[in-house]
Amino acid sequence: MPENAERPLLPLWGAVLAAAAGGFVYDLGFPGASVWPLAFVGIALALVSLIGRSAWGAALVGLVFGLSFYLLQVSWTSLYLGPVPWIALSVLESLFVAAGGVLIALAYRWLPRVTRSRWVRVLALPLLVAGLWCAREAATGSIPYGGFPWGRAALSQSESPLADVVSWVGSTGLGFVMVTVVAGIIEWVRTAGWRHPVTAAPTIALLAVAMLVPAAPTTPAGEIRVASVQGNGPAGYFDEREPGDVLESQLAATEPILDETGIDVLLWPEGGSDIDPTRSESVARIFDSLGETLDAPIVLNTVTTRDELYFNSSLLWRAGEGAVDSFDKRNPVPFGEYIPDRWFFDAIAGDLTGLIQRGYTPGTNAPVFDLGSAVTGLAICFDVIYDEVMWEGARDGAQLYMLQTNNADFRGTDENEQQLAIARLRAIETGRSVVNISTVGTSQVIDPTGRTIDSLPAYEPGAMVTDVELRDGLTPAVLLGGAVPLVIVVGALLALIGLGVVARRRARAGGRTTDASDGAER
Repeated sequence: MPENAERPLLPLWGAVLAAAAGGFVYDLGFPGASVWPLAFVGIALALVSLIGRSAWGAALVGLVFGLSFYLLQVSWTSLYLGPVPWIALSVLESLFVAAGGVLIALAYRWLPRVTRSRWVRVLALPLLVAGLWCAREAATGSIPYGGFPWGRAALSQSESPLADVVSWVGSTGLGFVMVTVVAGIIEWVRTAGWRHPVTAAPTIALLAVAMLVPAAPTTPAGEIRVASVQGNGPAGYFDEREPGDVLESQLAATEPILDETGIDVLLWPEGGSDIDPTRSESVARIFDSLGETLDAPIVLNTVTTRDELYFNSSLLWRAGEGAVDSFDKRNPVPFGEYIPDRWFFDAIAGDLTGLIQRGYTPGTNAPVFDLGSAVTGLAICFDVIYDEVMWEGARDGAQLYMLQTNNADFRGTDENEQQLAIARLRAIETGRSVVNISTVGTSQVIDPTGRTIDSLPAYEPGAMVTDVELRDGLTPAVLLGGAVPLVIVVGALLALIGLGVVARRRARAGGRTTDASDGAER
């Protein structure tokens, strides 16, 4: 083992600067800059800044990396509500990054104490580091209040040669591959790998396989003609409007396609009807008339109430029958669609929480509609970032996905491009076409390979009539589902614990003590 195996590669001040630069560069790998190779550079700067750090030093550089990334990545949260939600969300997510940084620093410290093998350094250590990176992503995507799995490493790769990997191992698996490759290159350099070129073979092989592997196949099952409408109405939370204004804008944008023939389904976005047709006879008649004119069912979205509870609901509407099926949003946005622990947050930020007068209840019904001509999977707005909703739809027989969203509160920001990139990865992951329709944009139809086949300009009313391919069969990513993240995360944490136990025993046997915070920071 080299003498400097546990020493910091950078002084603490240099590590802080590298972490800050790393978060900035990492963000450039995501939409809207969308320079996907820079995500790898950002990961490299994050890891280099952690090598040899003490626990407190790792927490500091991890926090700096997280803040540098999230303050840019979710800056759209400040558009209408100002800096408080933006800073609060960024700090919360960055605290998870800081904790993950401590775990990664411990891996870099303990593994060289357990073995002197160069091969273990270039093989096992990158796998462990990648697993711990994914463990941190799993934490941010789960807690608190259901988590916020935005900004996962894989989501930077929707247009890269690596995107097809998600069809085999999902987003967590792709993120694991990305970090493993970066950590492997770092270890190859640290162990003077140019003197032993063969030690680079595993990293090169992993990268080659990841870039060349084709998407997992699904089976073509015909086509369906989908009409999807972007009304560009006053659908934002703070837009000035009267009841029915959003509905009117959607109707106006739908009118040009009423003469189209062969339409199998009409799709409207989240909040496309700001009056619930199940509680308004006049609005029900409007949808009956639309359905009769097109001779097709309608998938619409509105606010519904049941037992004094509010739901963000998609409805399957058939002329003369009304709402024959419904799907309620599974993951309402905390502090956006409801206030968790309201008594507490009202006390500390009552001016902001008071803006949200009603709270949406999470849905429990299946995320699929049987259209007659096909079965569609569903996700409402930020539901698309949660793996389980998408996997459940495919397992329940979805042959395509209809994703309804309302990006009106984020006009002019990167949010809609970031969400669209997630939708593109979902198409590849599930091997299904995706119709992503927004009130204001960005609305696109994406085929199972992730290719855009139809689109509407953002912030303009319009409609698409698109022949959309149907697919049957499940990709390995859907079949494996949560098993991949479970194995990666639990395996990494158990491996780190085992390393810590062995490293401490060896240190005691050697007459010295080890501590998570040993090694002075300079």
